[in-house]
Amino acid sequence: MTTQNANVSNFDFTDLITNSIFNSKFESKYGAMNLIQSDKRRLIVGLGATGKSCMRHFLRLGLPFSVLDTRSQPPGIQDIAREFPDVEICLGEQHSDLINSASELYISPGIALDDLIFNGLDSDSTFISGDIDLFAGEVAAPVIAISGSNAKSTVTTLVGEMARQAGLNAGIGGNLGEPALNLLSPQRDCYVLELSSFQLERCSELRPQVACLLNISADHMDRHHTMMAYHQAKQRVYRGAEHIVFNRHDALTKPLLSAGVTVSSFGLDAPDLLQYGIREIDGQKTICKGFDTLLPVSELPLSGDHNLLNVLAALAIGAAADFDMTAMLEAIKSFKGLEHRCELVAQINGVTYINDSKATNVGATVAAIRGFASSLKGQLILIAGGETKGADFSALLKELNVVDCKAILIGEGAAEIRALIEANRSVKSIEVLQASSLEQAVEIASENAQPGDLVLLSPACASFDMFKGFEHRGDVFKAAVSQLKHTSAQGDQQ
Repeated sequence: MTTQNANVSNFDFTDLITNSIFNSKFESKYGAMNLIQSDKRRLIVGLGATGKSCMRHFLRLGLPFSVLDTRSQPPGIQDIAREFPDVEICLGEQHSDLINSASELYISPGIALDDLIFNGLDSDSTFISGDIDLFAGEVAAPVIAISGSNAKSTVTTLVGEMARQAGLNAGIGGNLGEPALNLLSPQRDCYVLELSSFQLERCSELRPQVACLLNISADHMDRHHTMMAYHQAKQRVYRGAEHIVFNRHDALTKPLLSAGVTVSSFGLDAPDLLQYGIREIDGQKTICKGFDTLLPVSELPLSGDHNLLNVLAALAIGAAADFDMTAMLEAIKSFKGLEHRCELVAQINGVTYINDSKATNVGATVAAIRGFASSLKGQLILIAGGETKGADFSALLKELNVVDCKAILIGEGAAEIRALIEANRSVKSIEVLQASSLEQAVEIASENAQPGDLVLLSPACASFDMFKGFEHRGDVFKAAVSQLKHTSAQGDQQ
């Protein structure tokens, strides 16, 4: 592929020194050393939201850089060229010379270090980093860092709502919403960041005030290759933390090293002193901190054990950050959850339809099934399938053996999952159906459902074989359910 330049105009270092961007903040932070080092060749790889946030960050600091994206026409390239008219932007795959000559590489999270574009790179002589290290170098207010295989967006959002309810100016983002660098502001009281394993694997030390691992189950094995590598990447969230919060039901979230660090936990069982959990008080399940009662479970707007666990995690995190308890409880009572995460779509003729399209790995689907199992009145009708990402479905098969269910399979992984179910003798006779589209899957679910049943879209797979993303998949599901509801209402009127 031929080289394409959106706009080639390199920084002139003399102009850089005299430019108004080179202000007193830059001079005091970087000093004379960076005047000497300003000729370092910084290369940002990837023109997604994170790459653009790195571009804006370097411009604020007055540091020269160039950008590479292997796509010939990245989305929004015209707008990017207009926003950054003096930045060298190189497009296309044939740019190994740019990578190999860079002294500093800032690689977007979605790009793996074993990507072919890095063949020949001397990692010993090249500084490799990402946006979170840049953020850590600038941030002044306390940081709350949240990671996990599942539920991190929900918990990050809830902790952010707790902070706002407490009257704090909180920057909320990272892997969720706004990239971390876009959140930086001297007006912030704190930051609440969702961090992915892709971000953490190239982050040296964030040193958060509070760090939490919600859960760990196999995910992104096509990227990390082994569970050990994935686990190690996730554990990096704890580096330099003042207070660690972990899930006492999940041994993989327990910090490997915690000497000299305050540690607390959350779980669905009765909590020890200063821990968070559930006690039965006067016949009613109650959220507690140790022996202190906080809130009856009946007052939560979200149902399911998985949502209860998310609330407990958020409480433990907020308490570790010294948020006001009254404000946190008010935030919990008004929190309705996030779209595409165990989202109640409709109840039609006594059948409940749930959109959990964000369940892009096996662990998320297992958590959803467990979360609804205790309140399930009828049969579970699970819609699953998509890009498998090299996943191990054994945990899902085990869970399907516990509940009375049917499975409707879609997408690229449908045949593989069906073969695994049918070959697994431990799975009791589950009726397995296949659909050519999600809309057809909803129709099949409706035809097979009885009052009291739960139709759950929780794919355990990525969505890109059939959809633009999990949001698109969830929207298609909701539209199909809405059509069912409309058809049902017309039938009632006849």
